[in-house]
Amino acid sequence: MRIGPYQLASNTVVAPMAGVSDRPFRELCRSFGAGLAVSEMVAANPALWATRKSRQRMDHDGEPGPISVQIVGTEPARLADAARASVDLGAQIVDINMGCPAKKVCRVAAGSALLCDEPLVGRILDAVVGAVGVPVTLKIRTGWDPAHRNGTRIARIAEQAGIAAIAVHGRTRACGFAGAAEYDTIRAVRQAVAIPVIANGDVDSPEKAARVLAYTGADGIMVGRAAWGRPWLFAEIVHHLSTGGREPALTVEARRAVVLAHLERLHDFYGAGQGVRIARKHMAWYARGMAGSDAFREGVNRADSPTRQRQLVTAFFSTSTRPEEQLAA
Repeated sequence: MRIGPYQLASNTVVAPMAGVSDRPFRELCRSFGAGLAVSEMVAANPALWATRKSRQRMDHDGEPGPISVQIVGTEPARLADAARASVDLGAQIVDINMGCPAKKVCRVAAGSALLCDEPLVGRILDAVVGAVGVPVTLKIRTGWDPAHRNGTRIARIAEQAGIAAIAVHGRTRACGFAGAAEYDTIRAVRQAVAIPVIANGDVDSPEKAARVLAYTGADGIMVGRAAWGRPWLFAEIVHHLSTGGREPALTVEARRAVVLAHLERLHDFYGAGQGVRIARKHMAWYARGMAGSDAFREGVNRADSPTRQRQLVTAFFSTSTRPEEQLAA
């Protein structure tokens, strides 16, 4: 899949997820074959970029390209300024968020709330595309509620504005993350525009990725929550799409190495105190479905130093297996 001048190494994309898609997570997913990893969204107001959280979200030091930075806001001029500033800081692709259903985002009519105002969508896209010389991509939902699925019209507006690729999550704003994703709208979007279309929503296995691509005709797959505690899912998808087969499950030793590497990256990136706190959710995700995971999670949450977390992780992932691995043994 190509976005502007960039030929991606694979057609798998890491979804931008607030509080998850930081540089350590993006780098890890890229190491497993993800062709692109979009950053956590940053506010369109550059005055807010001085906070520690914003600085960390915009830290791409040493990250493999192309660097994709997501911006969110409601005002065309301010979003254009944010796009220019992002490029000045190293963005090679600028992504516009019109897909986030979070209440704090939608309360200010940003994210997926913008889908209710198609003329404003057009003005925003025109302003951002005209402001920068790098590809601009767009993330949307299928509409703002099941009775108003206007994803196809938004996609046509995007193509006319010069958007380089569009990612579509198969739920509406009103749906949040409830229920099952639907792919009919994504299929209609693919048929309506010539730009690359990336399908998103409920892709949690290599086989599901293949089915969604086949049904929608999409050019790429975006994976979000299914990769929590399972970044190797990207390698499994890439392998299945290229061979039709299944990669062997990671050995206990290989899984432990991945978890420890992620833990070290979090400690290094955030520093000891913040790194220990942020690592807790990731370690809990890695342990899901494994024998003794509840006690492990409690221990990791009580750990107050990188050293103690490493000890707990090393011990737990040396002995524990997921239920499906116990059955296969």
